[in-house]
Amino acid sequence: MTGADFARVLRSWRQRVTPAAAGLPDAGPRRAPGLRREELAVLAGISVDYLVQLEQGRARNPSPQVLGALARALHLTVEERETLYRLAGVQPPPAGGAVPRQLSPGTGRVLDRLQDTPTAVFTASWDLVLANGLWVALIGITTDASGREANLAWHHFTGRPSPVAHTAEEHERLGRELVADLRRAVATYPEDVDLAALVAELRSVSPAFAGLWDDFAMPHRVAERKTVDHPEIGPLTLDCDVFSALDSDLRIVVYSAPPGSEDAAKLDQLRAGASTRSGR
Repeated sequence: MTGADFARVLRSWRQRVTPAAAGLPDAGPRRAPGLRREELAVLAGISVDYLVQLEQGRARNPSPQVLGALARALHLTVEERETLYRLAGVQPPPAGGAVPRQLSPGTGRVLDRLQDTPTAVFTASWDLVLANGLWVALIGITTDASGREANLAWHHFTGRPSPVAHTAEEHERLGRELVADLRRAVATYPEDVDLAALVAELRSVSPAFAGLWDDFAMPHRVAERKTVDHPEIGPLTLDCDVFSALDSDLRIVVYSAPPGSEDAAKLDQLRAGASTRSGR
């Protein structure tokens, strides 16, 4: 990577994005045009210190995930995005097309190792593509679901029943995160007809979704704990972590409990029941 060139173009593109274009309130007069570093860091989900290193040419080998987040936050065109990747020494991902649904062999092997952990894989638009047996036993939604019934955002904004209990604050935060994810997906895959239809239908049937979509907020996702009301073993409070498969732009959702905890014991109970039902 030519650090000076990458730094120069990143600073230039940051300075041309207005707060309004980024969905941010205008905080008054600015010493320089465009976004502040703190604002871009929040939008891209990186630390301010790391952004400073990038803009000063001191950071090396930014990941494809970071580059993609910067491209989305800066509203780069396809050509600009490719330039950003190439200046960083990274092969640009294919633009447009459909939202990927296929797991790479490497990601598949990692998931095979997680059979004792409730795990599911979603697309960038939150369609369920894979769920292991323990996820099905815990959540009850399988990959037999199709169309809108397989989409997490659709479930959330149309009030479909869910075993995951949310407070009002948690429900609102999840909604904002899902809308932000769909906005990123639309920017990355503008030619995906089904994705465009999903957004249009959600705007039509859900005033809450329509309001968030027009708000342009880009919240930063954080790890959180979720309570699952299971009909057989009762409530479990579990850590919920979301990982990204960079090679296929998939979301891997994993539930876990601290070893030795009551919730871990309940997961063991659920695991034993799932093994019995599958004949293992």
